[in-house]
Amino acid sequence: MGELRIRLFLAAATLVCVFGFSLSASAQGAESTYKAKCAGCHGADGTGSSIGKKLGTHDFHSSDVQGQSDEQLADTVGKGKNKMPGYAKSLKPEEIKDLVAYVRALGKK
Repeated sequence: MGELRIRLFLAAATLVCVFGFSLSASAQGAESTYKAKCAGCHGADGTGSSIGKKLGTHDFHSSDVQGQSDEQLADTVGKGKNKMPGYAKSLKPEEIKDLVAYVRALGKK
């Protein structure tokens, strides 16, 4: 019985490590994508760069942005909106999903 517990513990620990590294890689990928494709207008902290503010970007901290569903935000990233280009052709759906999560996190800081 003790050996079974050890095996179960090791299996669970392995899953936690793999899942944890996966989340970390997604977060790093989203941060990198954000810096490359979004920060120029939306600013490093999501409040909008000087250029972005002139173009009418929305502050990610605002209820206007945070009140949208993940699907709505993903649709905006994919298709674009107003002066913002769409990224559906250059980003995979999983990358867009990770980017939405990153935008949510920025908005809560």
